[in-house]
Amino acid sequence: MDNIRGKTIAITGAARGIGYATAKALLARGAHVVIGDRDVAFQESAVAQLTKLGQVSGYPLDVTDRESFATFLDKARTDGGGHIDVLINNAGVMPIGPFLDETEQSIRSSIEVNLYGVIAGCQLALPDMIARRSGHIINIASLSGLIPVPGQVVYVGAKFGVVGLSAALADEVAPHGVDVSVVMPPFTNTELISGTAGSGAIKPVEPEDIAKAVIKTLEKPKTHVAVPPPLRFTAQAAQMLGPRGRRWLNRKLGLDRVFLDFDTTARQSYEQRARAAQGVVEGSEKS
Repeated sequence: MDNIRGKTIAITGAARGIGYATAKALLARGAHVVIGDRDVAFQESAVAQLTKLGQVSGYPLDVTDRESFATFLDKARTDGGGHIDVLINNAGVMPIGPFLDETEQSIRSSIEVNLYGVIAGCQLALPDMIARRSGHIINIASLSGLIPVPGQVVYVGAKFGVVGLSAALADEVAPHGVDVSVVMPPFTNTELISGTAGSGAIKPVEPEDIAKAVIKTLEKPKTHVAVPPPLRFTAQAAQMLGPRGRRWLNRKLGLDRVFLDFDTTARQSYEQRARAAQGVVEGSEKS
């Protein structure tokens, strides 16, 4: 049974980065893809490019606004012949820096996009999937959801939430024939790491690597998916360590300062967008 070809797959935050790469990979496998993004200009440009590869449509989406999310999913269902086979909760933002420097706006942006948006998407998509006894939700989290990283305190908290939510939800809806997975990449070569020097020991992966992991997860569903897979065991080992051991490991991996010491100028554009990532933007935010 092909879990991809002919399936209607909705992806949030898909105008660029991981979401866009995933859309490309799914179109190559014959899926009908519906993308959503809060930046309308980027979303329209992405659809124009993706149309060359297969059946795709796109709509404005603010995952922090439940009504916006519901409207997006309704349109995706209409495009998909009345239902959605897969929802990929990919939209995310990553403000970084010292915890005490985080503004209320930045904190709310991170929590509402990275955690609330996932919760809203799951609640809105699941009823139809449960009624049909078929469906798959894939939540894109981060290995930061397993490894505490200085300079990412609120982001880590949100991603911890997504990892826990996904595992608990997977067990709750399994009797109804629905799968839930959480994909956990490390640093990914997108705007999210702009201005950072990298950790040294953990090399950034490409968005296409995450897309391959999503394809594999759809073909053979499982709950926890790390990219690359061996990093899951490193992350789990970190959780078992005491404070000294955990901090030693962070230093060894170069994670102790990577999100505290960064080029603020190189990161300024992304940080401005990440710290206020709510509401649909009709004009482009390239500047």
